[in-house]
Amino acid sequence: MKKRWHMALGILLLLSFQTKAQTIKPTTMALPAQTLSITVLRPADDVYAFLSAPANFASWAEGFGSRLKETDTPGTWHFIMANGKNATAKFTAPNPFRIADHYVYPGNGQEVYVPMRVLDNGPDSEVLFTLFRQPDMTDQMLANDKAAVLRDLGNLKKVLEQR
Repeated sequence: MKKRWHMALGILLLLSFQTKAQTIKPTTMALPAQTLSITVLRPADDVYAFLSAPANFASWAEGFGSRLKETDTPGTWHFIMANGKNATAKFTAPNPFRIADHYVYPGNGQEVYVPMRVLDNGPDSEVLFTLFRQPDMTDQMLANDKAAVLRDLGNLKKVLEQR
């Protein structure tokens, strides 16, 4: 009996604590998503090593605009977006799973989650980018966002394959 009580208490405690991913971005509904990908003719570990360094984003991701600068908080960077507005990005720490997720805070109170993965694709790699349709985003805005991501992935491929 005592063992069941402890297990029940443990489960209640686990349910009361939420992970950062659960508490950062509360939503009332799932956002529509699509995963875009590009094959990069470089080994996945090389591609991930490049992606896991936030300073490298300025060389391929136009959305990061300019003046990408690290803050005093590890993994957090400030930058000026292509539209001229100040923004912040928080990057996942380098990890053995080749996860290069980041959150972008464009300064309007919104948080945009950007999941990225690097996978082995034979001797080369596949970069996956999941694009979430944000609330209040029109069809045209989504199409523009998708086109920008595809351009950025093309830039990434070019930068990495010329190294």
